[in-house]
Amino acid sequence: MLNKKQIKEIKEHLEKAQNPIFYYDNDADGLCSFVLLRKFIGRGKGVAVRSFPDLNASYARKAAELNADYVFVLDKPVIAKEFMKDIDNLGLPMVWIDHHDLPVEEYEKDFKNFFVYNSARGNGEGEPVTYLSYKISERKEDLWLAVAGCIADHYLPDFAREFAEKYSDLWGRVKEPFDAYYKTEIGKIAVGLNFGLKDSVTNVVRLQNFLISCAGPRSFFQELSENYYFRKKYSDIKKKYDALIRDARKAVEGNLIFFEYAGDLSISADLSNELSYLYPDKYVVVAYRNGGLANLSIRGAGVKAILTTVLGKVGGSGGGHENAVGARIGINDLPKFKEEFKNEINGG
Repeated sequence: MLNKKQIKEIKEHLEKAQNPIFYYDNDADGLCSFVLLRKFIGRGKGVAVRSFPDLNASYARKAAELNADYVFVLDKPVIAKEFMKDIDNLGLPMVWIDHHDLPVEEYEKDFKNFFVYNSARGNGEGEPVTYLSYKISERKEDLWLAVAGCIADHYLPDFAREFAEKYSDLWGRVKEPFDAYYKTEIGKIAVGLNFGLKDSVTNVVRLQNFLISCAGPRSFFQELSENYYFRKKYSDIKKKYDALIRDARKAVEGNLIFFEYAGDLSISADLSNELSYLYPDKYVVVAYRNGGLANLSIRGAGVKAILTTVLGKVGGSGGGHENAVGARIGINDLPKFKEEFKNEINGG
């Protein structure tokens, strides 16, 4: 958790920003973080970052196009040095709010008008950026957004009980975060946000605007003109997603699920999360094949250390949390990756 001084400093940055741009990771945690802060100050533009694993230099021009006076980066674990340099050349202050356990000292050393607030630094617990954003904004009317973003990032916040009391019909018997994500109505909203971010840039902006004006969680799936494109995309993706889950459940091999797929839907993180919920004692690797590369979403006990070892033998890039990571490797390296991964989890 950030301390009171850090939260006060972030509020001061937000108050100074008259035309900020918010770059956020392309998931529900990132989106909810942006919407919470946008509603808090009543201004700013949001940009969902789809580059992986970093916020790359191509996004810097958006700050210039929008004539931004401040840059906020939310829930993006890696920022390319080229992006940093371009923003620095524009003379813009940058505030990076994150919760991934990554070294940032090199950024702080090279860039002066740069401010880092990370809940994983020191002895922090690494609370999601949605959680931090809600603690910053303290807007009770946005409680539902805060809960949706947190449970989507596998985190049960300390204000979940307050939500359960206020919206008992949207909650249920919840013991851990994925119970809330997969078995409750607020969880359905969180899933919907992740699916909605798979749409075109134009429709993601429509989704942002709908969330900013949305009256509350019970309005989220109502048949409104403001959420028409979102509801259509959600329905389309849900059908494909359910089919992929059925296929993935056939790929169980002992203590491992290794599932590969291709197509027009990049949704490996969502698939790996649900598979790890369905099979909590197994390791899960979901590989999305796209061109000559494979994007991997990996779940399981201690997979961050396992991934580091495997990538040292196979090549590629990746990182993340202790029990949930992402990676990118060449398609031709998938068989070797699978072999080395199996060796590691089986003590070979």
